[in-house]
Amino acid sequence: MLRRLLVWKRLVRNVQDKKIAGVCAGLADYLDIDPTLVRALWILFTLLGGSGILAYLILWLIIPEAGTEA
Repeated sequence: MLRRLLVWKRLVRNVQDKKIAGVCAGLADYLDIDPTLVRALWILFTLLGGSGILAYLILWLIIPEAGTEA
């Protein structure tokens, strides 16, 4: 049981469940929540502040795709 708790998760873009680049799907996998919730929050963040697009583009560049080495 302790071994299961010590497993580290890696933040990667999920290209299997992607809509644009897999950033929201990757964040959802990392946080163990529904990707639709992450996408809805991202849209709200973008509409309210406008910086969601910039943040998405930055994360697209720095988060590696699943299955690749960083």
